[in-house]
Amino acid sequence: MSDHDLPAELLALLKTVDTPTVCNAIEVAQGQRGFNNYTKGTMQASDPAAPAMVGYARTARIAGLEPPVEPREEIRERRLNYFRHMADGPRPAIAVVEDMDYPHCVSAWWGEVHTTVHKGLGMEGALTNGVMRDLGDLQPGFPVVAGSIGPSHAFVHVREIGTPVQVQGITVATGDLVHADRHGALVIPPEVIPTLEAAILAMQGSEHLILGPAREPGFNIEKLEKAWREFEAART
Repeated sequence: MSDHDLPAELLALLKTVDTPTVCNAIEVAQGQRGFNNYTKGTMQASDPAAPAMVGYARTARIAGLEPPVEPREEIRERRLNYFRHMADGPRPAIAVVEDMDYPHCVSAWWGEVHTTVHKGLGMEGALTNGVMRDLGDLQPGFPVVAGSIGPSHAFVHVREIGTPVQVQGITVATGDLVHADRHGALVIPPEVIPTLEAAILAMQGSEHLILGPAREPGFNIEKLEKAWREFEAART
């Protein structure tokens, strides 16, 4: 299996589960706790009810606190190269954009125009440590998970294209497989992909050992102790 040969069954399953589920399932697949390639801190979701987005990262870095110093034509060409980069590569794809001004981000790269353009280029959504705006007017079906919400684009401009980026505590390289929702995001390690579907199903089964009894009438401490022993024996 190549780096970008994601089984269709796994892709379909990943779209139906939330990011905490995937985080737990990665530990099941790895056979130990300690996976930590996930975002830290609270992030903002443009549509908290949206399903998870799953895709291969297309990365870039932006800034906007200060105006660019390069010639206007150079800045314009770099932005066009940015869009060329986003239009290229394997699908499904997610735009992962680092705001280099973090933690003092003021420039909203993600708004009505860019969400519409990126969806038109065939992308699934966006992940950023920076700012989004135009809530209520963002392109439907293109979720954004951002570091903050603000009103202005300030002096926003593209600085780098295709380089590794830092977003809320994780490093993401172009081509990394990303899973994100209202909880944040994570990078799925390539080595767990062959067993990740089975790990998700196994984890869901083990959780039912405790959730099932806990939801039944007459649940009490004795039933909890029995269910918890079974639950602990089945989980990582």
